[in-house]
Amino acid sequence: MSEDAVEPREAMEYDVVIVGAGPAGLAAAIRLKQLAAAAGSEITVAVLEKGSEVGAHILSGAVIDPKAINELLPDWKALGLPLETAVTEERFQILGPQGDIDLPIWAMPKFMDNHGNYIASLGNVCRWLAQHAEGLGVEVYPGMAASDLVFREDGSVKGVVAGVFGIDKNGQRGPDYQPGVELHGKYVFIGEGARGSLAKLLKAKFDLGKDACPEKYGIGIKELWQVPDAIFVSGLVVHTTGWPMDSKTEGGSFMYHFGDNYVSLGYVVHLDYKNPWLSPFDEFQRWKHHPEVAKYLEGGKRIAYGARAISEGGLQSVPKLHFPGGVLLGDSAGFVNLPRIKGSHNAMKSGMMAAGAAYAAIQAGRSGDELVSYEQAFQGSWVRKELHIVRNFKPILAKFGVLIGGAIGMFDMWVTTLLGGFSFFGTMKHGKTDAACTGLAKDYQPIVYPKPDGVLSFDKLSSVFLSNTNHDENQPAHLKLKDPSVPIAINLPKYGEPARLYCPAGVYEVLYDEKGENPKFQINFQNCVHCKTCDIKDPSQNIDWTTPQGGDGPNYPNM
Repeated sequence: MSEDAVEPREAMEYDVVIVGAGPAGLAAAIRLKQLAAAAGSEITVAVLEKGSEVGAHILSGAVIDPKAINELLPDWKALGLPLETAVTEERFQILGPQGDIDLPIWAMPKFMDNHGNYIASLGNVCRWLAQHAEGLGVEVYPGMAASDLVFREDGSVKGVVAGVFGIDKNGQRGPDYQPGVELHGKYVFIGEGARGSLAKLLKAKFDLGKDACPEKYGIGIKELWQVPDAIFVSGLVVHTTGWPMDSKTEGGSFMYHFGDNYVSLGYVVHLDYKNPWLSPFDEFQRWKHHPEVAKYLEGGKRIAYGARAISEGGLQSVPKLHFPGGVLLGDSAGFVNLPRIKGSHNAMKSGMMAAGAAYAAIQAGRSGDELVSYEQAFQGSWVRKELHIVRNFKPILAKFGVLIGGAIGMFDMWVTTLLGGFSFFGTMKHGKTDAACTGLAKDYQPIVYPKPDGVLSFDKLSSVFLSNTNHDENQPAHLKLKDPSVPIAINLPKYGEPARLYCPAGVYEVLYDEKGENPKFQINFQNCVHCKTCDIKDPSQNIDWTTPQGGDGPNYPNM
């Protein structure tokens, strides 16, 4: 959106505007206020959140490394930050169809050990951080989706447009239409999470990924259960790989026991899988029937469900972090440590580093330029060091498969840890996007998944119900097709139209008439849980995920 836009909007001026009330954005906001307080100065900060409340769209395992929290809020325990349960026991298993092999934790690199970490709801952590930020004077605006960008005359990012409401499904202004407001900042921080819509626009406009490998992603599908005392093991962490997927399809599971008899469990499927007939959701449902998993759910009740994309490209896929007028934070930049299945600590540290760079620039009287010092801080940080050690894990898995690649990858991480970052593989590259990895339907056998039993396994629609997802039906679909003919004309004959399978929420369907002919592609955007898998995995790259009006989407409790 340019400054000379036809639509007049109210403008609100801040020193820093932050898009996304996740761990990165909230850590940045808190650090900005801390720096100003220490210097006896003032700084104005606004945080925009598209969810109905802070934490509504946050979904993570989550075992949290408190490293960044210790730096940001050393007295977090006294303050009451809800890192609920310390890790007490850890297992890593390779599953077969019925049995399992336990791998010794001592045989893994030391940084893979989860003792000293905490199991928690990342959504609840973000809710607490938002309250703390507001106590410091940060203005937090939930239900305000940042849907567009505002640019200065010199091309730098000036701010964002947020709070547009009342556009009807035909694209016309309804009776409750609101044009939204422009929030201008001397600097704009983008912390939308994986595959954020504004980050996607900025990467393209400023060619931020020109020196990086293609971005790589996974889909994480999660359920929250509450189980009886007899099978609850507070602080237990279990990770598995292997069954039910084959050795050429990368992925694995997590299971964490914490809080009020909660079991947080989920399944991660790397989106570079080839078989277009694969359904990550159904692989997850099947996995729960393994005896080593089912025993921890006996007598329990499923109480929440959700899904989200996970950045998996690591160091090789990290783009240029700064652009004229702003920076990328957290998962928008791709700071997840894949083998650790952790990113919140890196996200928070990125927000803190960006805050330091922006605060110094504003104190020097600058605005709208490139915060090069943020990139420099990253290059010298423990975040980069951590990502450098594990940089080859994902490419090795892709090249050698899960079992052999996992063993080689573990060896490589031992070497890089002991030799200060040296690897016999150098730095391996990611060759293709996840979409381009999709194989042709004719080259694979369709997968027949067992019907859900309603006890351990469930269907998509009952699962979406537990995500508390809601979208106003009288708005334009936020899932946009660049060419409406592609799903039936290209994706269906070539790939079996995999959108109906990779989507974990039943958003996409191929419908036929009573004769089983005349296929029609249908988008049930009301079901969308904002995982953004379709934007990533569609083999024709024909689906563009954009933000619906603010507040719409899932409302995750304790996730």
